[in-house]
Amino acid sequence: MAMVNSRSSSEKVFLNGDVYVGNFKGLVPNGKGIYKWMDGTKYDGEWEEGKMTGKGKMLWTSGATYEGDFCGGYLHGFGTYTSSDGSVYRGAWKMNTQHGIGRKQYQNSDVYDGCWKEGVREGSGRYKWSNGNMYIGNWKHGKMCGRGVMKWANSDLFDGSWLDGYRHGSGCYRFSDGSYYFGNWTKGLKDGRGTFYPAGPGNLSSRRHSSLRLEEKRKRLLLHSSSVNSEESVKPSAMRSLSELMSNRFLRSSGSISRTSSLDPHGSFDDSTRELIHSDTSCVPSQFYEEAPPEMDNSTVACEREYMQGVLIKERIRKVAKRKNKHRKFHGNEVKKKSCVDIFEGHKSYFLMLNLQLGIRYTVGKITPVPMREVRPSDFEQRARIRMYFPRKGSQFTPPHRSIDFYWKDYCPMVFRNLREMFKLDPAEYMMSICGDDGLRELSSPGKSGSIFYLSRDDRFVIKTLKKSEVKVLLKMLPHYYEHVQLHENTLITKFFGLHQIALRHGKKVRFVVMGNMFCTELRIHRRYDLKGSTHGRFTDKDKIDEGTTLKDLDLTYEIHMDKLLRLSLFKQISLDCDFLKSQGIIDYSLLLGLHFRAPEHLKSLLEPPDSVHQLENPVAADGLISEGECFIPPRGLLLVTHEPSSVNTAPGTHIRGNTLRAYSVGDKEVDLLLPGTGR
Repeated sequence: MAMVNSRSSSEKVFLNGDVYVGNFKGLVPNGKGIYKWMDGTKYDGEWEEGKMTGKGKMLWTSGATYEGDFCGGYLHGFGTYTSSDGSVYRGAWKMNTQHGIGRKQYQNSDVYDGCWKEGVREGSGRYKWSNGNMYIGNWKHGKMCGRGVMKWANSDLFDGSWLDGYRHGSGCYRFSDGSYYFGNWTKGLKDGRGTFYPAGPGNLSSRRHSSLRLEEKRKRLLLHSSSVNSEESVKPSAMRSLSELMSNRFLRSSGSISRTSSLDPHGSFDDSTRELIHSDTSCVPSQFYEEAPPEMDNSTVACEREYMQGVLIKERIRKVAKRKNKHRKFHGNEVKKKSCVDIFEGHKSYFLMLNLQLGIRYTVGKITPVPMREVRPSDFEQRARIRMYFPRKGSQFTPPHRSIDFYWKDYCPMVFRNLREMFKLDPAEYMMSICGDDGLRELSSPGKSGSIFYLSRDDRFVIKTLKKSEVKVLLKMLPHYYEHVQLHENTLITKFFGLHQIALRHGKKVRFVVMGNMFCTELRIHRRYDLKGSTHGRFTDKDKIDEGTTLKDLDLTYEIHMDKLLRLSLFKQISLDCDFLKSQGIIDYSLLLGLHFRAPEHLKSLLEPPDSVHQLENPVAADGLISEGECFIPPRGLLLVTHEPSSVNTAPGTHIRGNTLRAYSVGDKEVDLLLPGTGR
């Protein structure tokens, strides 16, 4: 847009009505100056070759202001933004959005101090509500996610895991009266086994009834809220797009500020202002305390409880030994990382984990660009290997790293690449799941093999170390396994995604396989069974059963009713898989079974009047749904509905294959199995 006139050497008026007063370098603003848009928005600060760069102040017609650093026409650096609704953010900025460390005080006097990423709370931070509640911990996408501590104004406190604003995972809930509950939660509801420790000596029953009334009251409050972490959105006042008021480029040919694509500062700030956290006692136990909670000197009893999505289905009272708090000197060498198991002559398995990630990242990156093709017999041979040396300082082909020097070997890369493709695994997701910044979690071995087990942070993959003899068996059966997977989409055999080896310079070698975790699901698995079809010694000592125990054949006391055709399909596939294992001379195998129970409370419309309320702490319910510690799940808890491709999401889940099955109960039609209320 051409310049109309020049009133003085430092003032210029443009055809669109904008006015600039200040220093120039040639035809563009440079130095200090004031730019005023026709709608009244004004910038007063430093310029560099036509762009707002340096210190400055922006005033919008809505009343919002920003004072701080600019760079290239963007809010970038450190500054203070005061919104038209009265909220104030003071901290780091990146390209017009809050990014880095900052403090925001909301209109309702809530305050957040901590990390921001692209306009939302992410990382470590503290949020203090105006009512006195406070959360200190990790955030993701603006919601509490990860490890964190929540303290309510009434002195209740929860220390544990969070997901999308809900207590989710392990944790410890301390009540204001001094009692504790250790256990697990699923989306804000107690789910699984836990232990309740009452406060002080006294009569357990009277104390228990008191805590039950408190819990029931809070439970009712929770039922009126759609989320433990719901947000009240504050509708921003109308305000002109920031990009229309700021210059990204000064057109030398026209001598005016150009207007670029829309970038609204109001919209980019994620002004979802506050989470409504209810002090709900139906929450989670914790893995962060290994023993009974502190201050247990006077307690002589504890309640072992099991919940099903917030509904108590079992309770057992047991004696606990009195324990005195003894203060002792703490030595740093008493703390050892769980992953610090010696793996080869003094080297920690932490190094092994880093080596795994480096090698898998290299393998996936190398094999993915290779065009897809059919697997050939040569792809299974001894020569079908990828070998690479990873020196600590890095090389032409490998990056520097913090681990020790090692040699990497990838077995049959084209075969496993095609297997991952069959199982519908995206290479980038596979690599990021195992090699992401969060790393791997080491598990204690659930078997007698002495192997080391790692679990990816998103629970999708299990990595197990193998003996040399086990690698030979797997490689020998790999061509037949590949053929079996090709022929049978619904195979139940373990899914293998990669076979690798790490070797140190002195010759020590570690081999491992990457497998799929069948229990990777948003539904909590309440019971796990390892079924061998034998009764000899196939039971578990009840006193040794905890949340993660894998039970055996004689522990399975449920009758599982299935649709006739689905049952036939399942047993046919089991038979095919067993025939395959038999053909390979493998006899030591079993069926891993996981059960998810759906709480009767979530079937209210089918089971009870709308106004009735469950007595959550009573192990025997009057309606007969809970009897002798076991829960009856009505047949309609799971629904078979006719498959409708247009309305049902058919996108594959975590390495899921197979066609839609047919069901006898709907006339031999293709069906979907739905769990009401979950969208699955």
